[in-house]
Amino acid sequence: MNALLAHLGWRQDAFGWKPSQPNEEIVFLGDFIDRGPNNAEVLTVVRSLVDSGKAHAIMGNHELNAVHFHTLNPDTGKPLRTHSEKNCHQHASFLKEFPVGSAAANEAIGWMRSLPMFIEFSQFRVVHACWSEPTIEKLKQFTRKGMLNENQFIQAADKNDPLFSLVETVTKGPEIALPEGYFFADKDGNDRRDVRVKWWNDRADSWRDIAMSVPEINKLPKSRLPQDVLSMTYPSNARPVFFGHYWLTGAPVLQSHNALCLDYSAGKDGPLLAYRFSEDMSTELSLVNIEIANFQNS
Repeated sequence: MNALLAHLGWRQDAFGWKPSQPNEEIVFLGDFIDRGPNNAEVLTVVRSLVDSGKAHAIMGNHELNAVHFHTLNPDTGKPLRTHSEKNCHQHASFLKEFPVGSAAANEAIGWMRSLPMFIEFSQFRVVHACWSEPTIEKLKQFTRKGMLNENQFIQAADKNDPLFSLVETVTKGPEIALPEGYFFADKDGNDRRDVRVKWWNDRADSWRDIAMSVPEINKLPKSRLPQDVLSMTYPSNARPVFFGHYWLTGAPVLQSHNALCLDYSAGKDGPLLAYRFSEDMSTELSLVNIEIANFQNS
């Protein structure tokens, strides 16, 4: 992270990081923890920039999972996210630095609770995994500027609560059930009847157009997508949206002319990416404005 900040022209002194240009701000897209060995260092940098008014940050699914992992259900006394072997393994990096029940863990989780799930700026939007207009509109009705309160975090952990699916969509991305009778084998050979979708592709017409992470795409139907799936796609005339989450690899690409993922697997020694956006820019995104820094040097 320090390498990317320096690459962007920011400089560090005794009072923290300073922007290269007056009024320049940074927007972080979530997943600050459990992506590498330096959780505390990353949180310190992000929080110092946010707290000083130099940056904005949104919640990723890693932060959501952490809040649930460290929060007890008031009715059962059990964690909202079970401390199973699988969940402990996924959360191991954070737990090594922030043991359950420690003052440091409680303080860090308290900060994560303050993160919104999305932010709308005048010229662009940010979300961690998916900007679905129907979902965002419902979250605006239920929450205060996309931020969950204490009771809503509890609701969001309950699969039977309507808030669960809304929060899952924006922080983890949508998974849609395939038509009856269709399934595919994932990379591990498991049969899957739900498929992750390229919600940014509003030109998609069939399941084969919109599905992602399907090894044999011809196993999916050619039939036209149902309206409820089409309604989740991001309109081509909407303001640009930036997101993370998807652990992409290779050379950066635009997902569409107004949608861009900036997660290129920094947690697996991939690069850290940023996009320079100024008020005088066109709403058409460009690869030229992507800045890249090597994670290994951060």
